[in-house]
This record gives sequence, C-alpha cells and structure tokens, in this order.
Amino acid sequence: MLNNSVAHPASPLQLKRHFGLSSGGLVLIFQGIVLLFLIICPVFLMVYKSFFDSNDQFVGLANYVSFFSNPVLTGSIFNSLAIALTATSMTLILASVYAYAITCSHMPFKRLFKVIALLPILAPSLLPAIALVYLFGHQGIFKAVLGSHEIYGPIGILMGYCFWLFPAALMIMTSAFRGLDARLFEASRSLGAGTFRTYFHVMIPALRVGLISTVLVAFTSVMTDFGIPKVIGGSFNMMALDVYKQIIGQQNFSMGAVVSLVLLIPALLSFTVDRLQRKSQARLQNQEIRPYQGKKKTLPTALLFIFCFAIAAFLIAVTATAVLASFVQYWPYNLTLGLSHYSFEMVDGGWHSYLNSLIMAGSVAIIGTVFIFIAAFTSQRLKGFEFIKGLIQGFALLPMAIPGLVLGLSYIFFFNNPHNPLHFLYGTMYILVISTIVHYYTVPHLTAVAAIKQIPAQLDNAARSLGISVPKTLWRVYIPVCLPAILDISVYLFVTAMTTVSAAIFLYTPDTSLASVAILNMDDAGDTAAAAAMGVLILATSTTVKVVHWLLTRTLLRKTQSWRQMDG
Repeated sequence: MLNNSVAHPASPLQLKRHFGLSSGGLVLIFQGIVLLFLIICPVFLMVYKSFFDSNDQFVGLANYVSFFSNPVLTGSIFNSLAIALTATSMTLILASVYAYAITCSHMPFKRLFKVIALLPILAPSLLPAIALVYLFGHQGIFKAVLGSHEIYGPIGILMGYCFWLFPAALMIMTSAFRGLDARLFEASRSLGAGTFRTYFHVMIPALRVGLISTVLVAFTSVMTDFGIPKVIGGSFNMMALDVYKQIIGQQNFSMGAVVSLVLLIPALLSFTVDRLQRKSQARLQNQEIRPYQGKKKTLPTALLFIFCFAIAAFLIAVTATAVLASFVQYWPYNLTLGLSHYSFEMVDGGWHSYLNSLIMAGSVAIIGTVFIFIAAFTSQRLKGFEFIKGLIQGFALLPMAIPGLVLGLSYIFFFNNPHNPLHFLYGTMYILVISTIVHYYTVPHLTAVAAIKQIPAQLDNAARSLGISVPKTLWRVYIPVCLPAILDISVYLFVTAMTTVSAAIFLYTPDTSLASVAILNMDDAGDTAAAAAMGVLILATSTTVKVVHWLLTRTLLRKTQSWRQMDG
C-alpha cells in the first residue's frame, strides 16, 4: 500500500480517508478478538472439559450418564422448573397489575409507588432472603403466620424471588402498558365490545411482547440464580445451587461443567425466543400511538391503590427489616440499636471486601462504558468490514444467554490454564472486572446502539467530506449527544457490579473478596447480622450512586442537551 501511494500521490483528504478506514478496521478486529477470547473461547473450553474426569482423562459421555443417573441431581431439575414456573407466574401477575396502576390508572402517588417498587434492584439478591429469615425464620416476628410450614424451603425461595424479580418485571410491563394505543380501545368500544371483552381481545394481545419478555427474564433469572436458595432454601435443591456445591463444596469441576451446560439450555431457549419476538416488536414500534388511559372510576382506582399500597408495604417491610437487623444487637432478644455489626471484626471480609467492591465497580463502570460505547460506535458507524461488525453484534448479544455461574466456571477453565498467555489474570482483580463487564455486556451495548442510531448517518458523510477524522467526530459529536445514554450505562454497570455474586463466587481470592461474596460467606458462618449489615452497605452505596447519577444527569442535560428541547 505504501508503494502504491508513492507511485500515485494522493491528496491529504484521500490519505485521511484511507487512514481512517484502516485504523477503523484495526479497531474492529481488536474488538472482535477481545470478545472472542472473553466470551466464546471460555464457554467452548467448558464444553470440552465436560468430557473429561477429575484426573483430566477423556471419559466421553460418562459425566452426563452419571448426572442423569443421580436422583438428587435430576430431582433438582424438577425443583428448579417448579420454582421458576411458580415464581414467574406470581411475579408476572403482581407486576402487571402494579404496572397498569402506575401507568394507565388515575391513582394518586403513582411516582412514589414507582420509586418504591424499584428499591429491590439496588440490593443483592441475598438481602431479601436474609430479611425473610428475620421475619419468618425460627426467631422471626411473623413466624406464626406460616403455621406448621417453614420459611426454609420452597415458600421462602418463592417469596425471595418475587421480591427480587419484581422491579425487572415491573419495568418491562410498564414499558408495555405505555405502548398501548388508545385508538384500539375506542374502536373496540364503538363496535359494541364490553370492558372485559376489550381487555381480553385488545389489551392482552397488545401486551404480548411485554408479557413474553417478562416471563423469559423471570424464568431465566430463577433458573440461574443460586443466592436465594443458598440462604433460605434449607435442604431444597436447585440446579444453580448444584453448580455451586459441585465446585465450591466438592471441587468436582467436570460435574460442575455438566450441570452448567444443562443450566445453559433454558437460558439459550429463552434468549432465542426473546430475540425472535423482539424483531416483531421492532416492526410495531414504527407506528405512532396515542397512549391509553383508563376511565376515572372510583372503585377500580381505590382497589388499585390498595393493591399497590400492599405491594409497596411488603417491599419496604422486607428492606426495612434488613436495615433494622443490621443495627440490632441480638435479634430478637436484645433489640438495642448499635453499629457493632458494621465493625466486621469476627468475620472474614468486612470493610476490605467492601473497598474491593468499590474499586471493582468503579473500574467496571469506567472501562466497561468506554469499551462498550466505542464497540457500539464502530459496529454501527464505520464503513465496510460487515462480517466483523456482524460478529461483534453477535458476540455482544451472547452474554445475555450465559448465566453468571456458567461464565465464572468457564473463566476458571480458561484463565487457570498455565498454557494460556492470559493466565496471569487469574486470581487478580482484573479478572473480576473483565467477567463482570462480559456478564452484563448486552444491555449497555443495546443502550449505546439505540443512542447512536438516533444520530443521522448523513452527519458522518458530512464530517468525512470536510476531512474531519473519525475520532474527532466521535469526541465532538457522538459523545456529547449520547451523554445521557453513556451515564445510564455507567451507573448500570456500577450498580450491577456492586450486587453481582454469581460469576465472582468462582473467581475471587482472599485478597480480592467482594462485598456480595462476603455476604454469602458471613451467612454460611452463621453471622447473619453482619451479612445484613454488608447488604445494607451495598444498598446504601447503590442508592447514593443512583441519586448522584440523577442529579448529574439533570445538570448535564440542562447544560448540554438544550437543543433537544428546542427541537421538541
């Protein structure tokens, strides 16, 4: 190429254009290789390892035969399916009614109810399980409510999942109710259809995409989470818990790989169905709608208010119980308040783990936001290299289908291999940062792509014709315009990094222990109050970051995004 340029001198503009395409291609190739090594290679290595025994001898399908011959392990499949189906159904119904109330009804205090409903998303999944033990456990203040039943088992697991899944289900259903077109309801009534017939034949079909998404998200989350059954499940076995027991308890990595692969099946099916139905949703989103609002009727509005009040009261009660338990000296015998559980003197981890979590979450937010936004930009805006861009898009969507436990185990096989040049990362904070970014990669990537697509592609052509380089266009145009989305991505990564436990549980060391992992270890050691204190620290940190993010976003939007209001 250099010889050609000497033979046929090009203009400065042509050279810049040529250099831009070449550097862009290198960036794309680099991003594709990074995602290949961090997503695809570890999972394939885990599949490969499932055909070997603990002595690294090839055994074919023997591990799979052993798994399906073990009634305890196969029983956990049915337990997981039963809990996942029940928790999904309960959460779907509760979140749908709640979303209708805060979106389409004339109920007062809708904004307050929405804020309260999103509270659980700021806490690790272990915190509600601990709070439920304080409420309904052997020393719980409401133990009598359960009669002869115990909270340790399916009842506690279901209550914990309903609490934990509620915000995610609510956000999806709220978006679905906002997409209802009032003209469809007017047409139905003008044709003589009654209220229930209109709801059945108009509303439910219009909510189809949201309902399916809620089912898939809730079902997959239950199947792949092990925190809640670990804390409150008692002897009730579930598949995700089996992976944890096989790796942490028995050091049986081969069987852990087999269970992980079985666990991967429902996640992949959910992912496939979700992608297919989102394509049909994209076609419907091109239509303009007139938002639907229910009629002003006193009795239905009052019933919806009572329903939302009951749900909000339960969410606050569970959260407040965890906070109170962290300050009480010895529940329920000595209710004197104090900070003794926050000293973490008698437990492993403590403040060291909390500081590690802050470092890890901050690194994930900064590094993850920069990498994800640039990857989304290059895959959407650079000319050519369609094959590599398609691979990057595919790699970006895959983490949504890979449970955290599966990713963590895959990283053990991949990074703990002494022949791997990246082996030096194993056992460090770097691998925790990388695994967390990869685990939560998909949602920020889709957010960044959506923000970038809002900018007209003609702007790129104008910049190229003026000889403005791609990095300068990115810095001067794309980043300021996409600033709200960039802030959303960074705070999402920070909060999820503070609360995550699934992938990190296999990758941490005593020096890199995280707060969310410390909760699990403290609860295992019987220090439930200290575990509650650590959970409250995470909740307080996530809440503070969300409030700062809200204030920062408002300020920046007012200063840098006034053009949006002018256009609107």
